Amino acid sequence: MATKKTTKKKTKKTGTDSGSGSETFSFQTEVQKLLDLMVHSLYSHKEIFLRELISNASDALDRLRFESLTNSELLSEGTKLEIRLEADGKERLLTIHDNGIGMTRQEVIDNIGTIAKSGTQELAEKMRKSRSDEALGELIGQFGVGFYSSFMVADKVVVVTRRAGEPSATRWESSGQGQFTVEPSERETNGTSVILHLKAVDEEEGLEDFTDQAVLSRIVKRYSDFIAYPIVLKAGDEGKTLNSMKPIWERSASEVNDEEYSEFYKHITHDWRDPLETIVQKAEGLLEYKALLFIPSEAPVDLYFVGSESGLKLYVKRVLIMETCEELLPRYLRFVRGVVDSSDLPLNVSREILQQDRQIRQMRKGLLKKVLDALQSMRETDEAKYLKFWTAFGRALKEGVPEDFENKDKIVSLCLFESSADSEKLTSLSDYVSRMKDEQDAIYYIAGGPREMLESSPHLEAFRDRGLEVLFLTDAVDELLVQALPEFEGKTLRSAGKGTLELGSEEERKQKKRDLDEKTKGFDELLTRMQKILDDRVKEVRLSNRLTTSPACLVGGEHEFSPRLESWLREQRGDAPVLRRILELNADHEVVTRLKARFDVDESSELIPEYAELLYGYAVLAEGSPLRDPAAFARRFADLMARGFGP
Repeated sequence: MATKKTTKKKTKKTGTDSGSGSETFSFQTEVQKLLDLMVHSLYSHKEIFLRELISNASDALDRLRFESLTNSELLSEGTKLEIRLEADGKERLLTIHDNGIGMTRQEVIDNIGTIAKSGTQELAEKMRKSRSDEALGELIGQFGVGFYSSFMVADKVVVVTRRAGEPSATRWESSGQGQFTVEPSERETNGTSVILHLKAVDEEEGLEDFTDQAVLSRIVKRYSDFIAYPIVLKAGDEGKTLNSMKPIWERSASEVNDEEYSEFYKHITHDWRDPLETIVQKAEGLLEYKALLFIPSEAPVDLYFVGSESGLKLYVKRVLIMETCEELLPRYLRFVRGVVDSSDLPLNVSREILQQDRQIRQMRKGLLKKVLDALQSMRETDEAKYLKFWTAFGRALKEGVPEDFENKDKIVSLCLFESSADSEKLTSLSDYVSRMKDEQDAIYYIAGGPREMLESSPHLEAFRDRGLEVLFLTDAVDELLVQALPEFEGKTLRSAGKGTLELGSEEERKQKKRDLDEKTKGFDELLTRMQKILDDRVKEVRLSNRLTTSPACLVGGEHEFSPRLESWLREQRGDAPVLRRILELNADHEVVTRLKARFDVDESSELIPEYAELLYGYAVLAEGSPLRDPAAFARRFADLMARGFGP
């Protein structure tokens, strides 16, 4: 099995036998849940266990070749790297051997007893409830737990492994019932053997005779023909190679069908689903490389985690150099999976060299263009497929607008947004511009939480009255996007919740300003009093020209963060400043006019501070932000209700 870097978690030791060196451990809780589900599932594709074990063996061989580049003692000259299948129908045994990197005793305990990815428990619970092929395949794909699929076909699994460069071997054994044992063992060479004590044949349950040579040949041909190492089926004293071994990216596109591409994708990603899109690139000339890239059909659960790994597999002359080469694509395309094989890079290339290498920069530029062109073609020719892509990865792609100035226009052309024009269909900025009214000179948007909340925002009242379309920006990254995109096709992008609102023709705007200035004269003293009351939270109290039915709203300065972005930055960095906003009042609303009337009669009335606080709290809640002191707001609201009943 391949050794993979994981976060070490303590595995509970339930007993020891110091005389024999054998120790018994309990599986991590998430692993035991997974095993129970696999053993008792109705999963129909049980044959995939062999694909998963062969894939692990291939990874172990890759790892040995990789580590031998810096430690030549690990791989003797002339060693033939291979995967061997050994079947014993009489004893119901199937063994998968490899002479790869192997594992130490501690690596066995850490890697075959824990699942070190967050979200496992939630996905396992989903799988328990649905008990479907799709859910089980999703768990196998998301968390790289293909080894545990062995228990779908075996009553007992034994692993004997020896780490390259180490003198001793380790034996692991479990029947999948909650515990496993680990003890010293012997093995002549480095590598791993997985010995399956197979269950009885039951074809209705998907349990074929996995010792039958024809069955094994069919499964290998279907799922693992592209593996770069020989998969040898031992028959008596002879061995039969079951796979072609030619790397799939070395074959011309006309020689490979969609199913073969799909199986290779599953091999390198451990994703059970077919990829959404396959991208083949062959660069020739001054720089030569081949690339086989895939866009998954669903996003992995850790796609938006800060520390999530990303990158393509980098080969040099068919030798794996890096499992995750982040330098080959920008971070906003981290969802792309695949391999790149270069014939121009040195075999001992390091990550430090890659960061400075001119050829890597050229490859990155070519790969980036290929992916963006493929997405543009998908958007133009297959709307349904592109919408599926956008739902899964649009949020990541939008990160490229503020990050990649050179390709900003291409990325913007791929972006889709929710809009007040249609509750069911997304729109591009180009489509928005094509629908703009004659007198409209800006693309209007509102940023915040979910669409349902934004639709009811008081900031949109004037837009709704005029029939103006507004984009709903529901992702935090959207606000970074619009900051990096001040205009599109000559139209300014303008927030409905920031600055002073100016709608209509030039003459209409001038008239509205005159009317507002006139009204403000009568409200000056009340606005000044409210400003003093709310000064720690509000930098200005003014009358509004954007409200038609609500009494109040909060707006930001033209270039200030929105509350949602401010909160998001504080969570990410811990240092975002707390901004004072502008409180706008609707001079025509009954609450505001009656408050002014009370103020005109008695400027020192105790109700003025109470109503100022209530109007501010109303505006905070209306935009979907949390109240600083909800208990105080609730008390004031209750007092107001009590006064409403009279003496």
